[in-house]
Amino acid sequence: MTSNSKKWKHDLYIIIFESDTPKGKAFDVALIISILLSCIIVLLDSVERINMEYGFILSALEWIFMIIFTAEYVLRIICVDNRLHYLKSFFGIIDLLAILPTMISLFFPAGQFLVIIRILRLFRLFRVFKMSRYIKESTVLLKALKVSFPKIIIFIFTMFFIAMLVGSLMYIIEGPENGYTSIPQSMYWAIVTVTTVGYGDISPQTTLGKIVASVLMISSYGILAVPTGIVTFELAQLSKKSSPEKESEITEEVVNYSKICPFCSHQDNAKNAVYCNQCGKPL
Repeated sequence: MTSNSKKWKHDLYIIIFESDTPKGKAFDVALIISILLSCIIVLLDSVERINMEYGFILSALEWIFMIIFTAEYVLRIICVDNRLHYLKSFFGIIDLLAILPTMISLFFPAGQFLVIIRILRLFRLFRVFKMSRYIKESTVLLKALKVSFPKIIIFIFTMFFIAMLVGSLMYIIEGPENGYTSIPQSMYWAIVTVTTVGYGDISPQTTLGKIVASVLMISSYGILAVPTGIVTFELAQLSKKSSPEKESEITEEVVNYSKICPFCSHQDNAKNAVYCNQCGKPL
């Protein structure tokens, strides 16, 4: 490979994968705007009235965006050294999935609405606008959910058994004549009731059925608090574990900026500062 081609690949890599340069930042911002516009087009295209009037224009715009994203995907593959690593990475897979639905729509028209998966590409916002600290904070929640997972699974199985028991009971009490045509249908009613959704498509008509429903509805307030309590407890535990690190960061910040100027009372002076960074007087 010649030096010119290496330089070309390096420059292209800086623009596409880095956001610290003006060109890289401009590329990422333009990409994010394109992603947002393409998602808006998909949303508008799903509205029947808009589709009837502007369907051809929206379809043409979608193909333009598809060509842009395909070209971008190809350029990403060209300029990286380890292509397999990029193709198998999270963003590599998302970049591929962003262009596949439009091609699939040639054979299955409804597949075009899968284009909305492009919204996942906006995770690049965290890198472009230096928001990685929020990703670190989100890992605490993910860890809490991971630790809580076994307990939540047990809770879900318990809810399934409750729905089966109550559904069977309501099937016996109400019967098909009141809409409880089968045990699965009655279980569906129990799940809708215990989650406080209450569609109202099925409701008890007998006195005994209303009593059972009332008990289930009152109990549901306590039942729904269980998974929330599990996750909250794990979050609290993880916060306690991470608090010493945060306290050390705060302590370090206080130590490094602890000198107070006797002339202007400015506090944000480094510990080893000789002059005040506000008024310039000696400390």
